[in-house]
Amino acid sequence: MKPLMLQGHERAITQIKYNREGDLLFSSAKDVTPNVWYSLNGERLGTYIGHTGAVWCIDVDWKTTKFLSGAADNTLRLWDVATGVEIGNISSNSAVRTCSFSYSADLASYSTDQAMKQDCEIFIVDARDDESFKSSSPILRMTVPDSKVTSLIWGTLDHTIITGHEDGAITQWDLRTGKSIESVKDHQGSINDMQKNRQGTMFVTASKDKTSKLFDVDDLSVHKVYVTERPVNSAALSPTYDHVVLGGGQDAMDVTTTAAQAGKFDARFFHVIFEEEFARVKGHFGPINSLAFHPDGESFSTGGEDGFIRVQSFDPTYKEFRFDY
Repeated sequence: MKPLMLQGHERAITQIKYNREGDLLFSSAKDVTPNVWYSLNGERLGTYIGHTGAVWCIDVDWKTTKFLSGAADNTLRLWDVATGVEIGNISSNSAVRTCSFSYSADLASYSTDQAMKQDCEIFIVDARDDESFKSSSPILRMTVPDSKVTSLIWGTLDHTIITGHEDGAITQWDLRTGKSIESVKDHQGSINDMQKNRQGTMFVTASKDKTSKLFDVDDLSVHKVYVTERPVNSAALSPTYDHVVLGGGQDAMDVTTTAAQAGKFDARFFHVIFEEEFARVKGHFGPINSLAFHPDGESFSTGGEDGFIRVQSFDPTYKEFRFDY
């Protein structure tokens, strides 16, 4: 299970994402260039050059033709995956914190930070062609007065979007009316990450309050809780097994006070149903900021504060492992 070490970023990784087939791995960091890699051998395929600030969020559509990135230079950019050419560019009033394609990739949503007397806002834009993306008027614009959005996913059939907030709230928005229809506050800390399962019926959260929880996409009810003793920065559900992997560590500013041997920076595997931890994978020299499972469930990737991406393939023993119950 020797990992592939992908070294192409100069600063901390902010997000990593596989495309639908899993042959490509996209990554963004606090430097200005998102990268794309071959997930099989770790070779860097290319970079997307154009941003002038830390890139906070990325997404790729299901046909792997378009790539979306949002950054602290107050822009959301749409790229051609194959050529690396910038197709469109939307300017915002503050940093773009989250971005996501709808399932069909006809629409894209993004949120901006609460800063410089600007409220946090969520936008829905048409991503079908270049002209509609560049047109300045979004399809829908929703202001979030309370607490800024820190993570965002699309809900069932692209009728809703679900946002995680800095105060621990999770809100479901109806895109037909532009209003919030459901809000729950099951976390005490900021929600750093939300990822859906393969079927799109559940999603797992990662929170600063040292827990990760499994929610229902439709009614936002909590089904399971995974408890750790450090802030969770990212969590991902396995597409093939009842496993969830959690990654985190303490805040980046406290990292120098902890040795890597202290086991704070491991990827931790829990059983989805039994909520029990059954494995840990070491490797990073700082907190894990982003996690992703390969779509075939045979490997997973972690991106850390140390600027490295590690692609870990599972041993046969992982597949043979069964819980006793």
